[in-house]
Amino acid sequence: MRVLLVEDDRITRVSLADALTREGFTTEAVEDGTKGVAQARTGAYDVVVTDLRLPGPSGLDVLQAARQSNPRCEVIVITAFATVDTAVNALKLGAYDYITKPLSPEKFLGMMRNIRQYRSVLDENADLRRRLELFQHRTVIAGSPAMLKLLETVRHVAQHSSTVLIRGESGTGKEMIARTLHFLSPRRDQPFVAINCAAIPESLLESELFGHEKGAFSGAVQRRKGYFERANGGTIFIDDIDDLPLGPQVKLLRVLQERSFVRLGGTEDISVDVHVICATKVDLREQVERRLFREDLFYRLNIVPLRIPPLRERPEDVLALTQHFFEKHGGREWLSRLEPRFYELLLAHSWPGNVRELENLVQRMIATGETDLTFGDSAAPPATPEREGIADAADYPSFDEFMRLREREIITWALDRSGRNVTRAARLLGMPRGTLRSRLVKLEMEIPLD
Repeated sequence: MRVLLVEDDRITRVSLADALTREGFTTEAVEDGTKGVAQARTGAYDVVVTDLRLPGPSGLDVLQAARQSNPRCEVIVITAFATVDTAVNALKLGAYDYITKPLSPEKFLGMMRNIRQYRSVLDENADLRRRLELFQHRTVIAGSPAMLKLLETVRHVAQHSSTVLIRGESGTGKEMIARTLHFLSPRRDQPFVAINCAAIPESLLESELFGHEKGAFSGAVQRRKGYFERANGGTIFIDDIDDLPLGPQVKLLRVLQERSFVRLGGTEDISVDVHVICATKVDLREQVERRLFREDLFYRLNIVPLRIPPLRERPEDVLALTQHFFEKHGGREWLSRLEPRFYELLLAHSWPGNVRELENLVQRMIATGETDLTFGDSAAPPATPEREGIADAADYPSFDEFMRLREREIITWALDRSGRNVTRAARLLGMPRGTLRSRLVKLEMEIPLD
């Protein structure tokens, strides 16, 4: 940690600087307020320790310069006993703490150790947050051309706040795509609020979406914020929008048009700034023709349409998803025990429940120890080659070889689509250029010249 010490008394300055250095802090010491303010404005310090009374600008000026230049910078104020009130005012301006003269070295160093520990926790939390975001992004498994194209679109759309309508069968991962849009967007540090229209009774939908005032209906004992208000500044994901009744549709249309609404039972206009993402499992155009969905609302929602293909249309993703789910649910050791016939059966299945069905299958296998595949209420042929009627495992490629072949197919597709340009192909695949070149070398594929 870098520390700036601003102290006009030479003996105090030298002794404190030496003590900080012995504790492992990188310390720079200056003797007056002018130099202190100039150094603080660089924003290069984790902690600033300053006397209140200095030649030139005061310690409060140093405090304000440090906090304005680097909001994460902590400031400790040194004060004489007679100026404790001023030190308290410094706390109101954002100082971490104050210490009075004559200084207690142990108390001062204890304060510094606490700051170091606090900063360590903050850095660890930030790192965990970044890792969590990366984990959430990795859960969108994409190897098929259709999904790679979809993710390419998602990365572009995420930089804007246009309303998005995601269409896909049940279990295809609509909420995962919505979360990816949020975490790739400038709103990533703001709330992501999800609501499922099919899971909320019609009588409560308006209150859940837009909130209500105290006394708006029987049981409304206090004001309550709705999902839109809670998502202010971030993203709201409305799943199963096709199940939204016509009444709330009118109010949703106004929110999309005006970016404001009135709580149930209220009169005040509430303005919100939200990125609206909706999802549907049916064709909303057909719902409009059947007069089950407002046409004007449909056109407000359908600004950026995204379609998630069902799993049966992207068999390239089945094996990668299977491996991911075994690892996700603690069944990594299963991957070495499964026979080639198992993967053949997976690829032959039509997956009416899509990705959700595949994940449920993997969880069931891990929980029960069963190796026989069961799809819904019917059992597929056994997954082990020792059973009657199943060919020897030598007739099939190993799992690693199968994945190697698939990887070659995907990379070949990306190179062909990008005109044999490695940089553009890497961008299309969502990986660094160097990583793609490494994969080409490992797979013994020709590396095109950019």
